[in-house]
Amino acid sequence: MADEPGLEKLSSAHDYRIARLIARGGMGAVYEAHQQGAAGFSKTVAIKTIHRQFAADSEFVRLFIGEAKLVADLVHENIVQVYSLNFSDDEYFIVMEYVDGITLERFIQHHLDLDMPLPVDLGAFIISRVCRGLEYAHSRRDRDGRELGIVHRDISPKNVLINFEGVVKITDFGIAKALNVMEQDEQILMGRLEYMSPEQARREETDRRSDLYSLGVLMYELLTGQVPTRGWGPVERLHKLGVAFPTPARMVRADLPEDLCSIVERALAPEPGDRFQAAGEMGYALEYHLYHEGYGPTNVTLGEYVRKHFSGFRTHAEETRDRPDSTVAREVEQRAQTLFGDLRGKPRDKTRTE
Repeated sequence: MADEPGLEKLSSAHDYRIARLIARGGMGAVYEAHQQGAAGFSKTVAIKTIHRQFAADSEFVRLFIGEAKLVADLVHENIVQVYSLNFSDDEYFIVMEYVDGITLERFIQHHLDLDMPLPVDLGAFIISRVCRGLEYAHSRRDRDGRELGIVHRDISPKNVLINFEGVVKITDFGIAKALNVMEQDEQILMGRLEYMSPEQARREETDRRSDLYSLGVLMYELLTGQVPTRGWGPVERLHKLGVAFPTPARMVRADLPEDLCSIVERALAPEPGDRFQAAGEMGYALEYHLYHEGYGPTNVTLGEYVRKHFSGFRTHAEETRDRPDSTVAREVEQRAQTLFGDLRGKPRDKTRTE
């Protein structure tokens, strides 16, 4: 870990012992660490850092600090908790909850690699838990009772984790926005266009319904193994045109229940007013599907499934792939120009790319 010169000082000054690299991206890294205390006390945490070359980028540092402040008071089973924002060796780092498990991206990709059908009820259960985490975040208020207006703005398979006990957790509020907490310029386009709502891609004001659109894309992918296609042309252009998804989920996977497909279609409505208006509303629809006739999946059920199929994996270290620094720099400086190319009306290749 010599390429992260601040880690030794971090360990000595703050009583954290770095155990291993969990994930490294173009702009930062996450480490497993052990916080030391009196009488042999030790707590496993995750530490999120900024790469040295971006520590001087005021915009990136602002987002990094904003993420920590935004999530500091979000304490919910389905959200990765942030413990503290610290400063060491002229750099900021975030200490957060350590999640021993996998990302939803790993979950989906593993099934595709092995030609295993994605479990429908577990998929619905996972999305219902994301709904409950978003419901909590969306409804948070400040000490004066005013809504914070939190919008995650980057719900995608990389940002949903499942631990080995079957608990689903939302992470990475790095590009989120909130009224009076973190200023976020809607004209700066960040995130993955495949999962963005049309209004976010058009750089218009976003609210909680934007996250539900992204969750609809994620649900479609989790149930079918494919990101829903929009037709011909760049994703950004199609978003601007408000193009709906032409292929219903049941045409991709015939065994999907009709009520689940209706939930997906409503979440993916191009107009915010036609979607679910709150995450709790979408979560209730999913829970009704799962439990109205009797028993359904729980954290225990999901945990048993994850341990059975993913016991060889450790916390999402394998799936973060480095990108050239020049590409990352362009993303920092020119986020509004980010495109993801054409999505053609054909099944997605099983090899994922960033």
